[in-house]
Amino acid sequence: MNAIEFDHVSKQYRLGLVSTKTLSHDIRRFWITNVLGKEDPYLKIGETNDRASKGSSEYVWALRDINFNVEQGDVVGIIGKNGAGKSTLLKLLSRVTGPTTGQIRAHGRIGSLLEVGTGFHQEMTGRENIFMNGAILGMTRSEIQSKLDEIVDFSGCERYIDTPVKRYSSGMMVRLGFAVAAHLDPEILVVDEVLAVGDAEFQKKAIGKMQDVSKGEGRTVLFVSHNMASVRHLCRSGVVLEKGQIVHTGTADDCVNYYIGTNIAELLNHCVVTKQHRGANAATGELLYDEVWLLNDMEHVANQEPLRLRARFHRVNASIHCCQFGVIAKNTADGTPFACYSSVVDLPDDRNEFEVEITVPHHHLTPGTYAIIMNISANDYNANIKDYDIIYRVLAFSVDYVDEQHKQLFTIWTLNTNSAIMEGTATLI
Repeated sequence: MNAIEFDHVSKQYRLGLVSTKTLSHDIRRFWITNVLGKEDPYLKIGETNDRASKGSSEYVWALRDINFNVEQGDVVGIIGKNGAGKSTLLKLLSRVTGPTTGQIRAHGRIGSLLEVGTGFHQEMTGRENIFMNGAILGMTRSEIQSKLDEIVDFSGCERYIDTPVKRYSSGMMVRLGFAVAAHLDPEILVVDEVLAVGDAEFQKKAIGKMQDVSKGEGRTVLFVSHNMASVRHLCRSGVVLEKGQIVHTGTADDCVNYYIGTNIAELLNHCVVTKQHRGANAATGELLYDEVWLLNDMEHVANQEPLRLRARFHRVNASIHCCQFGVIAKNTADGTPFACYSSVVDLPDDRNEFEVEITVPHHHLTPGTYAIIMNISANDYNANIKDYDIIYRVLAFSVDYVDEQHKQLFTIWTLNTNSAIMEGTATLI
């Protein structure tokens, strides 16, 4: 059974003004649509909602011809860049605004958390807002009262529950808003990016609650987030929006991979290093990278395959006679880093230009897309590291499982003072 059905849904906005600028313009639109019963003539105009480019039309399509269904009990991640139409889609579903064309059919009560403080009356206390939101959802006072203690406890706002919400911080507002939306028994829970406002402890608790709501209670969740790790972890299916249109649907993993693959820099196996790759880092510049290569197949690096790189660099400070090389691969979905430092390499005195091959053994990275950061540093990574050069996002590659049958998960090394840092090898050529 479908909990939600989007049937050729579109939403058009006029830029700049609320009306159509002139009285005659508005009267003509009213006459054609309301009296003659014909199609709105302004639906035939309008441009794709591309916020980065200047258009010639006053009308834009925030959403255009959206068609998809959500099954009851499914958890759907809505993915897309800023301005893609994600929030507009959820506002239409929540009836904050209406579609320009098409229909949305939702079977059940909808609990929405779209913006900080959505649905709250600023002059009313937290307790009063809980009862008001429950009444809007069609619940009786006794039903709301039975949930009250659970809502207050989950929100962590017990001390301020009888204080007007206008005095709440944004984090407190989100906590109470989510607690209300999740506990007042809506059949459909709609959650926008607002959870990013909460602290890490509350985000973890909120995601756990959404899992309980979907798996244990069979309710439907629509979840918008820019955190791809949360989408992978929480959602079963996904929809990718781009410029107001659906460009991909499928499992959550498929949608995240599609989104990452189309919105990061293309996979790179070679880079000539420029100032743009260094940015404003604090490296000394005594040794500098000139060019780097990825020697693996950048599209399909196996998870058990050694990572092999080559780098060309030169010496600026003649007093430096040894160094080591660092390779940090960051997952483009969630930013999780993998770190490897090479063994120490001695630099001969008879030349100042060098090439080196760096091997990272048994990296066991989980499937995904990774961008590489590289550095050259002094010869003791256990002490305070002195970086001679740091270059960012110079190479990018994709990791796949070798054994698709077992799909064994591997630990990702993290870069901090308490974790193990793998040692690789580096050999001058």
